[in-house]
Amino acid sequence: MVEALEHDCGIVLIRLKKNLEYYRVNYGSWQYGLNKLYLLMEKQHNRGQDGAGAVCLKMDMPPGRKYLFRYRSNSDNPIQDVFSKINKASRKINGRKTDKLIPDPGWAKEHVPFAGELYMGHLRYGTYGKNSIEHVHPVMRENNWRSRNLVLAGNFNMTNTDELFRSLVEIGQTPKDFSDTVTVLENVGHFLDEENEELFRRYKQEGYSNIEISSFIEENLDVANILRRASKRWDGGYVITGMIGHGDAFVMRDPWGIRPAYFYEDDDFVVSASERPVIQTALNVDYDKVQELPPGQALIIKKDGHTSLEQIREVQQVRSCSFERIYFSRGSDADIYAERKRLGELLVPAVLKSIDNDLDNTVFSYIPNTAESAFYGLIKGIEDHMNDEKIKEILSLPAPLDADRLRKIIRRRPRAEKVAIKDIKLRTFIAQDAGRKDMVGHVYDVTYGIVHNFQDNLVVIDDSIVRGTTLRESIIRILDRLHPKKIIVLSSSPQIRYPDCYGIDMAKLSDFIAFRAAIALLKETGREEVINRVYLEAREQDRLPKEEIPNYVKEIYRPFTPEEISGKIAQMLRTSEVHAEVEIVYQTIENLHKACPHNLGDWYFTGDYPTPGGNRVVNRSFVNYIEGRDVRAY
Repeated sequence: MVEALEHDCGIVLIRLKKNLEYYRVNYGSWQYGLNKLYLLMEKQHNRGQDGAGAVCLKMDMPPGRKYLFRYRSNSDNPIQDVFSKINKASRKINGRKTDKLIPDPGWAKEHVPFAGELYMGHLRYGTYGKNSIEHVHPVMRENNWRSRNLVLAGNFNMTNTDELFRSLVEIGQTPKDFSDTVTVLENVGHFLDEENEELFRRYKQEGYSNIEISSFIEENLDVANILRRASKRWDGGYVITGMIGHGDAFVMRDPWGIRPAYFYEDDDFVVSASERPVIQTALNVDYDKVQELPPGQALIIKKDGHTSLEQIREVQQVRSCSFERIYFSRGSDADIYAERKRLGELLVPAVLKSIDNDLDNTVFSYIPNTAESAFYGLIKGIEDHMNDEKIKEILSLPAPLDADRLRKIIRRRPRAEKVAIKDIKLRTFIAQDAGRKDMVGHVYDVTYGIVHNFQDNLVVIDDSIVRGTTLRESIIRILDRLHPKKIIVLSSSPQIRYPDCYGIDMAKLSDFIAFRAAIALLKETGREEVINRVYLEAREQDRLPKEEIPNYVKEIYRPFTPEEISGKIAQMLRTSEVHAEVEIVYQTIENLHKACPHNLGDWYFTGDYPTPGGNRVVNRSFVNYIEGRDVRAY
């Protein structure tokens, strides 16, 4: 994706099942869990770089001794900043620095902040534009009773934060901020308090002392019940990981399976993360040993290390995010790598049509590097097509066969080349300067001499085309320097038409080149009444329950075929100084589902939102567009 989108978050949870001395003996250091926390976070830095945070919980610390520790950072290198603080704290004896790691696990647990049994890590991308340290996860709700302390970190966006916020106000709370993070924290915290109070009353009636009751509560706290009560009204995509001060922990996934979560368990530890391959790499375990957390379930880890999978929410139609497969998740996952190759391969018929089957005069490439896997699939598909052609041609040859003719036929292959090379990252000190466009045009260098002037087609594959800005202002102009006859830009994903409200930074309709193209076509064809009608319908939606609201914005696209919209996009992206013909080819919805059969979340392409709140969001986004409000709709 030339214009890099951001994902909102990545999570890590590590529960060591043995004491720290065990890891020193068997793994070489009591810092084993801490080292794995760093590795799992670093391997997921693609999921967000606006902030990072880590929490350590020490089990069974005596009263008066701190047992919860947290470091957070919103610096330019937040992971390194967090672990630099942790390492500095790990090399102090009685307040004095030492160059050596303290080797004694028992002493470390007593005196070193991040020497504990339960770790949580988080990588943040701030979808709400707030990047103060207060908005960096993990977030904490502190209390003098261990079983009332709550720490949360998540990969989530709620479409109905306003509704959830009102529910907190109605029970008498005064939340300190209006955000889904604070709202979810206080929501879960409220039911954690209630669970504590119910258990306290029960044990008190049975005649136990307060000290005894605290211990009984920690043993018998029903984490699944807390999550069921807290999440009843949640509408959104989420994976939320949490720990409670006495040592219980959990990871919970939304019932639509929108956001991803995986876990691994053996006799020594339990680990959960947002992506499968990071667990495989960090712990050196096989693919089939890492399990996907089922939709609507929570992995619950009790203080004693016992784990269970609990059904929290009734499973809905599973609509796992297909953008995870196309772009966000690490391509080192075996399934994702195969799916991305398949996405490229499925574009072959459309490519052949665009170049009129003239493979001898076509150069294939990709931009940016995230499209490389799809490029391999595209080339495989072209090679398969050419091999079929070779077989037909060879079979039609008269006997005896001519070696030179055979050699010429066999040597035909796709002209796959590295056309564009990212050279520099331009700084924004010239952002307001009149020469900015020219500078942006030098972000990539091109490889000269591989395209025959005004004779060759140049086919370049991208993983998606969202805003189109970089294509228009930079990429197409750069490729045109090679003087191709025709530039064909492929998108391995379909046209992005609708906002995402479950985690990806695609919140405003006006950002999407496909939406702007449809609006332009409506105006050009005298259909402005469609725009006005959709606006009036969308503006009136708030009088309806979210469950009864349709996606009115679908009407904007209904008069046109995908090919017509792609044609208009090509016109909009081709500037006057570009000499080559420009064509934009998008993946089809049908082929997307063929390539990614288990991740059917496609609402940004189709407008078919998995939760009721999605339709409210897209309609609000349209109202914001018409009324000129440059704000998010959720």
